[in-house]
Amino acid sequence: MSQRHEFEPAEDAVLDAARACVLAVGFRRTTFSDVARRAGVSRMTLYRRFPDLETLLSALMTREFGRLVEEARTARSAATCRERAVAMVALAAQRLHADPLFDRLLDVDPELLLPYVTLRLGGMQRMAVAGLAAELRSGAGDGSVRDADPDVLARGIELMARGFVLAREPELDAWTELARAVDGYLRP
Repeated sequence: MSQRHEFEPAEDAVLDAARACVLAVGFRRTTFSDVARRAGVSRMTLYRRFPDLETLLSALMTREFGRLVEEARTARSAATCRERAVAMVALAAQRLHADPLFDRLLDVDPELLLPYVTLRLGGMQRMAVAGLAAELRSGAGDGSVRDADPDVLARGIELMARGFVLAREPELDAWTELARAVDGYLRP
């Protein structure tokens, strides 16, 4: 079961324009006027779909980062449930960490991440947790994952992966270490 939100073509054009603006000037300096101009729509058209800039940027992050999570989820090819989950988490974290939009956010507007690190889960985080929990449920019978609530396991893994994604540790083979940590966490 995929938790990915499907966007309308017109909405995708607006989100593409917002992405271009954010990459150019950062989240805080992106304006509705700039996005509307780049998308070729009026500001009023933009306001009808997105009540404020925060909602627009949230939809952009959900779309962009949700795609990375979904790609990682569908790229799995390992034999056991635990192996698939480990590969999925490591690949999604690695792709998110390398994503230009995420990199721009960390570089220019890191304070925007604080609520998602300390207070609440964002849409992309909820998608990642739901996708991983579904994977753990579907492979529960193969004996490769410890007996625990898949939702709790998925939340724990998201917390663990979050630190690896946010860290900028060039001398650490972060994705190998994340894979080892997730494998140990899931092992019976």
